[in-house]
Amino acid sequence: MPVTPRILAFAGSARKESYNKKLVRIAADGARAGGAEVTLLDLRDLPLPIFDEDLEKTDGLPDNARKLKQLLLAHDGLLISSPEYNSSITALLKNAIDWASRPAAGEKPLQCFDGKVAALISASPGALGGLRGLVTLRMILGNIRVLVLPDQLAVSKAHEAFNPDGSLEDAAQQDAVRKIGAKLAETIRKLKS
Repeated sequence: MPVTPRILAFAGSARKESYNKKLVRIAADGARAGGAEVTLLDLRDLPLPIFDEDLEKTDGLPDNARKLKQLLLAHDGLLISSPEYNSSITALLKNAIDWASRPAAGEKPLQCFDGKVAALISASPGALGGLRGLVTLRMILGNIRVLVLPDQLAVSKAHEAFNPDGSLEDAAQQDAVRKIGAKLAETIRKLKS
């Protein structure tokens, strides 16, 4: 029986009209077309305090960190669209990763990341499209046992790149983003077969 990859898709942005939220939806459509089940997550729906070991020691993992960890555990892959802030990733995304990386009682270290496969995309008004932030994100994920696909795409001049319906004006770029989602689904399927 063929494996149905389960992919958690989200952007590292809280902004309602985020270019990266639009971009991750396009890639998620590609993953669905590739036979995956995709869960779209808005990190804004899981607010977390700034990671603080003293807070963790006194209060334990916040409820939203537990929810995020459960979502990560329930999925085989991650589709992340990451904005670039000052040549790196957003504090929102880094904080979510930091909280999710903390082991709960009875869990192995990094259990919710270990063995996951990720695909990375980015959109930014800048000329590089957020590419520098993807370097940072790739490094972080690789260090917490996530296999990150070499295929990635950064959409530059994002403030001019999208149609009102959320699709990309450039049809070739739209297709490339969809293919990254499909490639993630295909890779997970092959690894789990």
